[in-house]
Amino acid sequence: MHTLSIKQMTEQLKARTLTSVALTQHYLDRIEKFDGELNTFITVTPELAIEMAKAADKRLDEGNATLLTGIPIAHKDIFCVDGVKTTCGSKMLSNFVSPYDANVVEKLKAEGMPILGKTNMDEFAMGSSSESSYYGPTKNPWDLKAVPGGSSGGAAAVIAAGLAPMATGTDTGGSIRQPASFCGITGIKPTYGAVSRYGMIAYASSFDQGGPMTRSAEDAAWMLDAMAGFDERDSTSSEAAFNACSANLNDSIKGLKVGVPSEYFGEGLNADVAKVVKNAIAELEKQGAEVVEVSLPNTELAVPAYYVLAPAEASSNLSRFDAVRYGYRCENPVDLEDLYTRSRTEGFGAEVQRRIMVGAYALSAGYYDAYYLKAQKLRRVVRDDFSKAFQNCDIIVGPVAPEPAFNIGEKSDDPISMYLADLYTIPVNLAGMPGMSVPAGFVDGRPVGLHLIGNYHSEAKLLNVAHQYQQTTDWHTQVPAAYK
Repeated sequence: MHTLSIKQMTEQLKARTLTSVALTQHYLDRIEKFDGELNTFITVTPELAIEMAKAADKRLDEGNATLLTGIPIAHKDIFCVDGVKTTCGSKMLSNFVSPYDANVVEKLKAEGMPILGKTNMDEFAMGSSSESSYYGPTKNPWDLKAVPGGSSGGAAAVIAAGLAPMATGTDTGGSIRQPASFCGITGIKPTYGAVSRYGMIAYASSFDQGGPMTRSAEDAAWMLDAMAGFDERDSTSSEAAFNACSANLNDSIKGLKVGVPSEYFGEGLNADVAKVVKNAIAELEKQGAEVVEVSLPNTELAVPAYYVLAPAEASSNLSRFDAVRYGYRCENPVDLEDLYTRSRTEGFGAEVQRRIMVGAYALSAGYYDAYYLKAQKLRRVVRDDFSKAFQNCDIIVGPVAPEPAFNIGEKSDDPISMYLADLYTIPVNLAGMPGMSVPAGFVDGRPVGLHLIGNYHSEAKLLNVAHQYQQTTDWHTQVPAAYK
């Protein structure tokens, strides 16, 4: 059953030749069989999943189901789910059971999608490899020695291994697209504000964005249609009308202007990755797209700007975890200062502590103008680069990451090298534009994604291009041999 597309699942569910209970149980059985070696889930919710599947079957029997009713889903453990442990991959929240649903969870519950569990992730979404989780690293189904990417590595690995047909992810600096590339699946980061952040535990509030992670662009379009929309509880939620992504998937891309930035193919890009990406661009040309050269001259400034701004926001957001109201608390504190100090020292991992310190430093008296203010100005410069580029093209394409998935432990002691894994994804977050990763090939047996970047609110166009690309290629249908 796990080899079926979402379209095939929905057809069988509506024809009643397949039940949601049977489909959900199939995935729960696969989780029990394979998750021990992959470590993709922090929490599995079998009772909740079967209960929701029974309710979905009732809706299907009564004829009042929606498109996704009965399709199981996994949620990244950054989204609050009422009555379920929500840890954000951290010891700090290891005992936190959410009393409410995130907006995204509400919307997908309303669709009638059974929840399989909560997926592993880098602690508080801070990382590019899913190694910083308090619950241990997730492994890449294509090669157990490799990382699955991060921070949504658990969600990406779940899809790649066939442990769920759909999963939610979040993208602050590339955390949907980079793991999607490393695991050979499809993932899209929508325009900032298109998907509500209500109930999504904050890392960097002006960057964080939820999005779908699936096998195909068609699946992602259906899921994004269900997730997106204005939410009055999120002050940054966009009031712009969301354009349904599934309606125009089959439109021709003939005449589409595809921008290729010269800066994305320079020093630092693995030669084999470059070859895979250029082959994918050539496939778009075969379908009638026109390739034009564009320039994003300030690309190299994006990473340093991001690693001032995001930690600054993180230091503010994570100050709420003070061991007083909820979360981890140290044993036998001698006074209030000891309670704060030891609880946060013991509750936060090394990467989170590093970013809190960097952020606090950047915001401190005497350094705000020198670092934070300059980084904000660079953010505008990067956004302006995209605005100029989009005057000459409809979408921008390039690599998602400079290299395929690296080995577990390879970059653990080199945070700068780890940060550079997001070189091509971070600029999109600085600008708040949509971007997605589409499976495009392999290098030494490890997947490589094609990066599609669009102008604001152009998710439908990106998914249309991705879907058309997937009509003439089969990279998105490839499954790791051990998990077929």
